[in-house]
Amino acid sequence: MIKPYLYVEKTKKKGRGVFTKERIPAGTLIEVSPVIVLSYDDTEIVDKTKLHNYIFLWGVRETRSCVALGFCSIYNHSYDPNCEYEMDFDADTMSIKTRREIKKGEELSINYNGEVTDTSPVWFDVKRS
Repeated sequence: MIKPYLYVEKTKKKGRGVFTKERIPAGTLIEVSPVIVLSYDDTEIVDKTKLHNYIFLWGVRETRSCVALGFCSIYNHSYDPNCEYEMDFDADTMSIKTRREIKKGEELSINYNGEVTDTSPVWFDVKRS
């Protein structure tokens, strides 16, 4: 399930991103998408490819990874994201929910660290290292 008002568009600095054609209230579930779970060995292989930037660690111990379908892997990172994601390890799905009201035309973002308040540097943010 992806809300019909979401769309993917190129951004000036971050490649592609997810945007909205409508205002979205805080606390709105905007996406629930299936994931493809990768084993530890498959994760090591994918980590050596361009897909490394699009996978999420998976499982309680984060020993595996997943490729999220839908728009999940296209949301850009923010240390103050307007959305958060939740993983359902039993159903093999990821959900995206808004943290605050989103304005029409605004880009939606998640914190790649998993926890919305985690401001530790992510792998591509050399300025913060």
